[in-house]
Amino acid sequence: MSLHGLVGITIGVPNVEQAAAYYQEFGLERIPLAVAGQAAFATVDGGEQLRLVQSNRRRLVELRIGADDPDDLDRIEHSLDELGEAAHRDQRAITTVEAATGVSVVVAIAPRIRQAPAEAVAYNGPGSVSRPNERSAAILREGPVKPRRLGHVVLGSVDQERSQRFFRDGLGFKLSDTVPGLAAFLRCSPDHHNVLVQQAPVPFLHHSAWEVDDVDEVGRGATRMLEADPSRHVWGLGRHHVGSNFFWYLRDPAGNFTEYYSDLDCIVDDALWRPEVWEGARGLFNWGPPPPPSFLEPEDLADLMLQSH
Repeated sequence: MSLHGLVGITIGVPNVEQAAAYYQEFGLERIPLAVAGQAAFATVDGGEQLRLVQSNRRRLVELRIGADDPDDLDRIEHSLDELGEAAHRDQRAITTVEAATGVSVVVAIAPRIRQAPAEAVAYNGPGSVSRPNERSAAILREGPVKPRRLGHVVLGSVDQERSQRFFRDGLGFKLSDTVPGLAAFLRCSPDHHNVLVQQAPVPFLHHSAWEVDDVDEVGRGATRMLEADPSRHVWGLGRHHVGSNFFWYLRDPAGNFTEYYSDLDCIVDDALWRPEVWEGARGLFNWGPPPPPSFLEPEDLADLMLQSH
């Protein structure tokens, strides 16, 4: 696959500094920035992957995707033209707008993210004692949880089929799984999904997802965030069925959901993966508490609809 993952995102929020404090506490590293009224953040492995800018309402302003070389940009330029999508091309990037979500999409030549494996944790189980006479290393961790990279974003689209066609036929994303008439899980890397577009009455950012080492880091990160402010809790701890990952969702001050996740399905051979069609809650989670109504329909959705006009 010539595309190789999400490079970064830009989120618009009404109060940049308030949101910046949240993402710094979430575990992202704030980067000094000369641009007034903005804030930038890095992950451990991905470098700068988040920028916050001023906006009258919360929204995903820009999505940046990595490509290997100019030939990839040539292919995308041709595919977008076939779909009737306007795009601007220069030597190192192609920029366009996905109309049904309102998001500016930049595909740029960028190095691939290289990740060292997480430190292995020994598990005891029936008939297998891998950690004799020792407490688990996982419970001895004391440092702050640091997301390794940005994994995916979920976008509300006023025309889900159009958005799906844009990412798949225009940019070259692969389809991993679908929920009929509602959502499509799309990938531009071995991750099960890097973009999920779901039908919505207004374009909005549902959540951004940040990879951590394992389920213990999911739990530790969320627990520390909730100790500081219990109202941040949205949904978790649980395990998704589609994608298989452990998850815990929190809410930033602007109303965007943020997800700590680990153990997502990886598709390294397209020929060996069979996309499936999922119906109902079974596809949404395998175990854990049921999703609250505010996860399926954010509490500020009506306000976003008013603000978008």
